[in-house]
Amino acid sequence: MAVNVLGIIVMVFLYLLVLGVGIWAFFKSKKKRDKCPGESLEISLLGNRSIGRVVGIFTTAATWIGGGFVVGLPEIVYNPSLGFVTACSYVIGIVLSMVIGGLFFAGPMRDKKYVTMMDPFHIKYGKVPMAFLSLGTMLCNILWVTSTLYGLGM
Repeated sequence: MAVNVLGIIVMVFLYLLVLGVGIWAFFKSKKKRDKCPGESLEISLLGNRSIGRVVGIFTTAATWIGGGFVVGLPEIVYNPSLGFVTACSYVIGIVLSMVIGGLFFAGPMRDKKYVTMMDPFHIKYGKVPMAFLSLGTMLCNILWVTSTLYGLGM
């Protein structure tokens, strides 16, 4: 099995580019972080609630479109029994869920200064039910990451 040298060079370049942008953003945001009145958790997770519309859209898209999407969509299109219509319905479903979430839920949740999507459930139901909901969410995320890595490895 031959090693694809060009592919390795491009991959290393992309990883170094991402690392460089991260280091640059760290130093650029350090000055702003020192002036922020918010808590450190809010600054870390939400960018002190100063994430612009474009960055927010790309962050949401990156969250929803993961390895499962990248690997699964071509597989669905290639399958003759599923095909292009199924792939389009998946993409339309993701876009609609983002639009509905943005129109109906983002504003009120931002106004109430929630940090996570689970905060309304924590306020309404308390700590014990929230612990069970968090365990379910954590389990789903672990399985999702596992299936994504498995799919990418295939």
